[in-house]
Amino acid sequence: MKHKDVHIDQELIQRLANGEHLAYKIVFTNHYNELTNYVYKLTNDSTLAEDLTQNVFMRLWDKKATITITSSLRSYLFKSCHNEFLMYLRQQKKEIDALDVLKWETLLAIHSLQEKEQQEADWQKIEKAIEKLPTKCRQVFKLSRLERKKHKEIAEILGISPKTVEVHIRKAMLFLKTNVSSFFI
Repeated sequence: MKHKDVHIDQELIQRLANGEHLAYKIVFTNHYNELTNYVYKLTNDSTLAEDLTQNVFMRLWDKKATITITSSLRSYLFKSCHNEFLMYLRQQKKEIDALDVLKWETLLAIHSLQEKEQQEADWQKIEKAIEKLPTKCRQVFKLSRLERKKHKEIAEILGISPKTVEVHIRKAMLFLKTNVSSFFI
């Protein structure tokens, strides 16, 4: 870079730091198209390229009083555009990762709901089949399988022998296997 260009850059940077709108307009006019084309080559999206370049210029104005440029103004702006593009990519990755997590959580919730609904439907089929059992057989089966009582306890509760309890349970199981076979395979 020529000494004259360095002096012009330093003068523009100083005027920009002082908040001069004309200096900002000169920087914008001299570099906007070139920077937008550069960002377009990175993004392959003209609208995004314009947005990212405008972000760089907005940040330049917002931080004009504290900005320190040690290279040429042009180099600084190109580096800023490159960094803006990298920040955009990081943000996109975060959003994609968040959407991916959300997608898997939703799929799991749907699967869990479907599984629960299927279990409820299956249980209703079993309950209907149990209700078709003869009264005494149904009582014995419910005490044994649903209330987890031992054969001897069931016999005492119903006033029947433990052997009769076994016979009723065997009949119930055979009936259920025949009528609701998909659960017993």
